[in-house]
Amino acid sequence: MTDFSKLIYQRRSIRKFKSKPVEREKIEQLLKAALLAPSGKRVYPCEFIIVDDPEILKTLSVAKEHGAGLVAGAPLAIVVVADTAKYDVWVTDASIAATFIMLQAENLGLGCCWVHFHLRGTADGKSSTENLREVLGLHSTHEVLSVLALGYKNEEKPASTDADLRYEKIHHNRLGSHLI
Repeated sequence: MTDFSKLIYQRRSIRKFKSKPVEREKIEQLLKAALLAPSGKRVYPCEFIIVDDPEILKTLSVAKEHGAGLVAGAPLAIVVVADTAKYDVWVTDASIAATFIMLQAENLGLGCCWVHFHLRGTADGKSSTENLREVLGLHSTHEVLSVLALGYKNEEKPASTDADLRYEKIHHNRLGSHLI
């Protein structure tokens, strides 16, 4: 297990993956991380769909107009879905769960890239969720937040350093009053 401080510097968005499948034990660890994520009022509106079928991965890769093509080249994806009827701040809960998955992926030596689907769609005006509703078996109240493309890294990116930190984004007591 990696020290958390080191882990957050190491984690980078990986868009190229080896064809090697992700072992079931690692998939289970990714899912446990998702299920351990906090939820407002303990409602837990999130669902997680594991996709390793190449045809469904291709469908995911074209369910929105831009930026999802990399999903077709991943051996695994986790679709982060929420039942919008259960909780009005489902986007927050789903985002936290997706982040837990991404950090666990790095901890397990896997690459991961968040592909945003919420409020996205295709040129014909269909939302990304509508494009996926039938293939993923989504109910009418389900919305897709993101698709996490996962697998063994086929590209190397340097870890972040303190030089990458944007300290100007930190304020003290009020916006514009910098602490650092």
